[in-house]
Amino acid sequence: MIALGLEGSANKLGVGLIRHDMSTTPPTVTILSNLRHTYHPPPGEGFLPKDTALHHRSHILELIKNAMAEAKITPKDISVICFTKGPGMGGPLTSVATVARTLALMWSKELVGVNHCVGHIEMGRQITGADNPVVLYVSGGNTQVIAYAEKRYRIFGEALDIAVGNCLDRFARVLNLPNDPAPGYNIEQLAKKGTKLIDLPYIVKGMDVSFSGVLTYIETNAPALLASGEYTKADLCFSLQETVFAMLVETTERAMAHIGSKEVLIVGGVGCNMRLQEMMAQMAEQRGGKVFATDERFCIDNGIMIAQAGILAYQTGYTTPLEKTWCTQRFRTDEVFVAWRE
Repeated sequence: MIALGLEGSANKLGVGLIRHDMSTTPPTVTILSNLRHTYHPPPGEGFLPKDTALHHRSHILELIKNAMAEAKITPKDISVICFTKGPGMGGPLTSVATVARTLALMWSKELVGVNHCVGHIEMGRQITGADNPVVLYVSGGNTQVIAYAEKRYRIFGEALDIAVGNCLDRFARVLNLPNDPAPGYNIEQLAKKGTKLIDLPYIVKGMDVSFSGVLTYIETNAPALLASGEYTKADLCFSLQETVFAMLVETTERAMAHIGSKEVLIVGGVGCNMRLQEMMAQMAEQRGGKVFATDERFCIDNGIMIAQAGILAYQTGYTTPLEKTWCTQRFRTDEVFVAWRE
């Protein structure tokens, strides 16, 4: 059984092909192709939905052709076409969904609409082998602390305003850092050179976090701090990372204690950050636990995670009828019925 996965909820366009060999128990999983093409706006700017959608429309057919060539398959080998139903940016989502519908009609294939976050979780579980972890989902659009219970991925805590990735990306614009390969990555590299920790607002409310206040504070004060000559851009990046990551570690630890888990799985684009992984590992080790994370091939938005979550749902008999293949910018993780897990 082979699934084609199409992801385009933000500025990453991903196409993935995955095979599940159903003759073994559990099925043997093989990644056949996992290609990605990223839209990079100019330094100091974010990516607009209309420009991102145009990028996806311009590159998706070539990416699908290249993925199928790499996998050495033809349309008749594909069992199901999976696409990101949400959450995400409306224009990019619908651009990719239109291609998924068209291919399904041309090739007479069934469709599975996938929740973006569930895609991250299932790919993370597959790659790392994590059994039943507390999941920290951190990206440009989402920040959630999640645990599985009774056929749902339950949200224990989340960002009350902007996501942690959005916080980092927007501060990168203040510093006029490049968007290539990613603003958050460039902040991470600068932060490694920082030596002075600035006292920034730390906002944890129960299990939830807030990043808009710390971003406003550092945006407002950055010009004066840099002009004083006492602090560098590296110091500002270092201070911002340490503060927001400490907030995430605190809420994740509380979720671990609540459900009695000793595993943490970090997914989403910000999950590539080595400092976040290091801080989380220190906390987990103190609790006798372990952190699971993946590299940029699977942390950053990709098509293979949509294929993985979609094929798991498809194996339970789930499909998305053509008339229900609309996309939604708001699609909570806990809305998905996880029929494939015990």
